[in-house]
Order: sequence, then structure tokens, then C-alpha cells
Amino acid sequence: MLARALFLLLLAMNIGAVGWLYFAPQTHAPAFAASDPGVKRLVLLSERERPGEANAAELAAAPESAADLRNDTCVSIGPFPTQADMRSALNALTPAVARIQYREAHATETRGYWVFLPALASREQALAAARQLSSKGVRDYYVVTAGDQQNTISLGLFHDQTNAEKRRNEIAQLGFHPEMVARTEELPVYWVDFAQDSHNPVNWRSRVTSQPDLRQQTVQCF
Repeated sequence: MLARALFLLLLAMNIGAVGWLYFAPQTHAPAFAASDPGVKRLVLLSERERPGEANAAELAAAPESAADLRNDTCVSIGPFPTQADMRSALNALTPAVARIQYREAHATETRGYWVFLPALASREQALAAARQLSSKGVRDYYVVTAGDQQNTISLGLFHDQTNAEKRRNEIAQLGFHPEMVARTEELPVYWVDFAQDSHNPVNWRSRVTSQPDLRQQTVQCF
């Protein structure tokens, strides 16, 4: 009986609390001004309206006419070794040309030269040839024991072609038949293509001064 009375008492108290919260008058906190009277409101730079922002989607200049397009010629300059070099040139040329773009290509670059005796039929023959080299005073060599060049005798890697040819000739004078090959690597390079008025071509070299070895070639207009 006591438990039932406590339950009813708690239920009545909860109903009363809910009713008071629902019907109690609502008080609103006073709204404070964003700034004191007489003080100019601060405006973030991102909130300021910049000239031309309302028309940001429109072109900054009128598009070229058909006659202008017929007078355009397109050239490509490069190769630029890095994206940073390419973007620097892109930024320098953009204000002076009608249209501009960049593209990536690949170039084969020589990384050095390898002098060697061609692979022999067996490891024993390769070791015998190495002993002959040693008997004639040749010390800088290496017998390749595995991989695609197995049983080849390496006579040196050279950055300069002249030094590689000198080494090959020295070994040839000892009665051997060395060979020399260039070691190459495929590297990405970048070109900048732009359209210009054929009657008033852009002096791009005056704008892209950090790359004196750039080349220019004519390309199809885009």
C-alpha cells in the first residue's frame, strides 16, 4: 500500500513539473548589439564585396572573334624539367597570350655509360676472362653472377662519354672486345602551349628568363 502511494505521489509530481514547464511564461534573453553605439562594425575580408565579384562567372574580356582566331598561331615552348618551372612560365605568359595550356611528355635522358665485356657462355669462362684481365694489370672489373647480365664482366660506369670511350679503348688494346652502351632513363618533362596573334607574336623569352635552353616549336591551335 505504501509503495502504491509513493508511486502515485511521484507520478503527480512529474505531471505537475511537465505542466509548469509547458505553461510557464517564456523569457527571452536580451539581444546585444554586434558593436557599441557609434563604433563601425567590423567586416571580414571574405565578406567584403570585391569589384566584379557579381560577374565572376563572366569572361574578363570579350571572346575572340572568328577573324581573331584565323590570325592566331600556336607555339609550344619547353621542355621544362619540373612542374614548378612550368607553372612559373605559365604564370608569366598568361597575361600576354590569348589562350594557354600545359602538357606532360616523356624524354629519354642519358644517365651515363657502361663499359663491359659481353656475357660469356658459362661462369667458368667469365672467371677465366677475369683472370686474364687481372694478369694484364686490370683491377677495376666485376663479374656479374646473376640477373639479365649474368656472366658479363663490368669494366666501369662513367658519367662522361669521353672517359667511357677511353676505358673501352684501353681494354681493347689488351686484346679484348669491350662494348659501351648508354644508360638511359625515361623522365617526365613539361611543355607550355599558347596562342598568339601572328601579326604581333609574344616575346616569350623576355618573360621566361630562368630557362635559357628552352625550344620553341609550332603546334596545332587549340
